[in-house]
Amino acid sequence: METLPARDAVALLASAAVGRVVFTVAALPAVVPITFAVHGDAVVMRTGADTRLASAADGGVLAFEADDVDPVARRGWSVVVTGIAEVVTDPVQRAVIYGLVEPFAPGANDVAVRLPLTVVTGRRVTGALLNGAVAPPAGVAVLSRRGASHHERPRPPGARAAPP
Repeated sequence: METLPARDAVALLASAAVGRVVFTVAALPAVVPITFAVHGDAVVMRTGADTRLASAADGGVLAFEADDVDPVARRGWSVVVTGIAEVVTDPVQRAVIYGLVEPFAPGANDVAVRLPLTVVTGRRVTGALLNGAVAPPAGVAVLSRRGASHHERPRPPGARAAPP
């Protein structure tokens, strides 16, 4: 496991299309998948005015996570951003965010949210298999004994596969 410098973590974050925003509702955690963009020194996103996120984002502490994981090769990365969010009201900045972020959730999604990159942490796993063997390079298929490509997690020696 490698801890990433903030600069590298933000570059990986910018390469993702969907992340998860974390906030609290009535003192309980809530997690919502959302499209986003990294813009300057912030993560920006759009949501509907009547959503829990819109309420929590107006001066609330949010966390945002995005990742890319290859379970077969056992490699990937995860980046978390934490900060105090703000609802963007400036028409010019809202227009910029609207141009950067295309929501996949239906509805108006007319609230622009900005989460500054206040605390950025990132980790990368570079892929050792369970038996200590090095994972295959990216793009190389892993073949089962039957010769078919599969996406199962490696099993410890002696473990049996689940019946089909």
